[in-house]
Amino acid sequence: MPNIKIFSGSSHRELSHKIADRLGMELGKVVTKKFSNQETCVEIGESVRGEDVYIVQSGCGEINDNLMELLIMINACKIASASRVTAVIPCFPYARQDKKDKSRAPISAKLVANMLSVSGADHIITMDLHASQIQGFFDIPVDNLYAEPAVLKWIKENIAEWKTCTIVSPDAGGAKRVTSIADRLNVDFALIHKERKRANEVDRMVLVGGTSRTG
Repeated sequence: MPNIKIFSGSSHRELSHKIADRLGMELGKVVTKKFSNQETCVEIGESVRGEDVYIVQSGCGEINDNLMELLIMINACKIASASRVTAVIPCFPYARQDKKDKSRAPISAKLVANMLSVSGADHIITMDLHASQIQGFFDIPVDNLYAEPAVLKWIKENIAEWKTCTIVSPDAGGAKRVTSIADRLNVDFALIHKERKRANEVDRMVLVGGTSRTG
């Protein structure tokens, strides 16, 4: 493909290789390393002048290091005269911190959106955002892809008794996605109501579900 180059961050190189293989391309040359003081260093190993650059980096694993690496890679390509830089972020970092739910709480997802824009990103591709309104945090185009078609296909191909199964959401936030999948499969759904005494610590869980479908 002319004028397109794909680079991989260190978060999920296997995924990056699979994307490049599907497109019949080779991953661009990039070296990422850390200095002795733990600063991230990125070296783009080939020209990107006038190119449409895609950088694949997910917000998993060492989230802060991977986010900083992504920002540096975007900026490195931008100041090297790349025509356009797209950040492919399958798991968007800090997406769960998308609202001010108590006094003096930060909206970290908005901060990450600002950082990506300031670093020079022209376009964001992500997947199944925790809340779709995060797209509104950006002043650049954002494509929020959905895994639902792939999930439906996997269930039908790999679960023999899927017609009698129940789809369960682990929390209220995923209820919309779960009900959509359950409706497409015409099966029951349920969700787990979590009560927390403090952030990231579940005090009690209650399974909430309906009666079985008929007909």
